[in-house]
Amino acid sequence: MRPDNRNNDELRKIKITRNFISTSPGAVLMEAGRLKVLCTANVEESIPPFLKNTGKGWLTAEYAMLPGSTLQRKQRDKAGKVDGRSVEIQRLIGRALRSVVDMELLGERTIWIDCDVLEADGGTRTASITASFLAVSDLVKSMLKEKRIMLNPIKDHVAAVSVGVIKGTPTLDLCYEEDFAAEVDMNVVMTKSGHIVEIQGTAEHKPFSEQTLNELLALAKKGLNDIFRIQTELI
Repeated sequence: MRPDNRNNDELRKIKITRNFISTSPGAVLMEAGRLKVLCTANVEESIPPFLKNTGKGWLTAEYAMLPGSTLQRKQRDKAGKVDGRSVEIQRLIGRALRSVVDMELLGERTIWIDCDVLEADGGTRTASITASFLAVSDLVKSMLKEKRIMLNPIKDHVAAVSVGVIKGTPTLDLCYEEDFAAEVDMNVVMTKSGHIVEIQGTAEHKPFSEQTLNELLALAKKGLNDIFRIQTELI
């Protein structure tokens, strides 16, 4: 039995709150079990130097866990010093969202995504990607309404989910206790059209087989199809 009494192929109950705050055009709170992540999306009329005069825009992300998001206080990043885990996750979020945004249609401007974990319970990076897509979608709607852009640059949906092997059994959407004890831990990022953006998979104790990999990918796809249905209903 799983800690929260789910089936092995069952997602945690997802709750999405859009327009969670009024200061960002895209502001999405995603809750999955005890996990709570706030993702906001804003735009700046500037781009990094390497994109000057290309006609292309940029999308980048920042990620942080609030001090009270874990049982033991998480120390804040200070003076521009970001811990290695946060850097890795925010780069993943940026790559995932850039895979479904047409930078030429965006024009020479930058979308900033900020993901803040309010309460951690496993899967913070995957929830951040899923919620960030919705935040960017809301931001783009406001840009189209204001005629800052003329065409929608979003080409596809993107979302992410965790899978793993727990006591020899492939398992979907790991909570913290499961993530901590997993024999195999994997994060899968995919588009709604079925294309893989990124797979992060690690054997914690012993190598795993290609068959196990295929089983985990099939399980992740099942969970992602459920997430894409939620995204589609909201958009």
